Amino acid sequence: MPYKFLKYEVTAGVATITLNRPEVYNALNDDITFELQDAIKTVGKDQAVRVVVLTGEGKAFCSGQDLKASSGQAKRSFLDSLHKRYNPLILAMRNLPKPIICRLNGVAAGAGCSLALASDIIVASEEATLIEVFINIGLVPDSGSSYFLPRLTGMAKAFELCSMGSRVKASEALALGLVNKVVASNQLDAAVKTYTDYFANAPTRAIGLIKKMLTKSATSSLEEMLEYEAYCQEIAGQTHDHKEGVEAFLEKRKPEFKGV
Repeated sequence: MPYKFLKYEVTAGVATITLNRPEVYNALNDDITFELQDAIKTVGKDQAVRVVVLTGEGKAFCSGQDLKASSGQAKRSFLDSLHKRYNPLILAMRNLPKPIICRLNGVAAGAGCSLALASDIIVASEEATLIEVFINIGLVPDSGSSYFLPRLTGMAKAFELCSMGSRVKASEALALGLVNKVVASNQLDAAVKTYTDYFANAPTRAIGLIKKMLTKSATSSLEEMLEYEAYCQEIAGQTHDHKEGVEAFLEKRKPEFKGV
């Protein structure tokens, strides 16, 4: 479907979703969050898509909630907004059985920071920053930030970032483990392409299972994960790509994975 606030294109197994409100640094109004939900569903249904790139148009990745738009709504419920707009989006991203690469081209603030952290891999421009800006307007982190941050940085640093609204530059984000790679802005597309080239030709079913396993491990015991590993391995072992991988190994050639 055509989107008003997103750009959506699929090329060679790569779906690129671009937040397209550059005049407000890609701030999130109601419509764009529902469009994002729809785009993630579309990606999940499209067997031609093997990997997703999420990025922003212009100088910013996403400046978070559009405060100007929401301030004009009388008696706005934060609970309803999160239940209908943000929480389903974050869950859809984490449950998507395909990798999501965040092309972090600029600032990611508030819910925009949460969107970035909900991705599987973050490739950041040297000019990018991450900011848990909620505290600056007397709010608490939402859209998954309170889940992702302490698991990436540890509790003490997560508390500092959330309670002080600290601006984290790309180089510090790399040191903290918040992002996977930092490059000059003119090298960002090439750096993202190294990942998409890999994932577009990788065993997608196995990668989707790995994503589910690592998410589950955050709240599971060793015994539970051993059992879940066995369950997922049984599924992976029945795929075309497993059979192809074994045949390629025995024939001493590069496997041609189909993502099934």
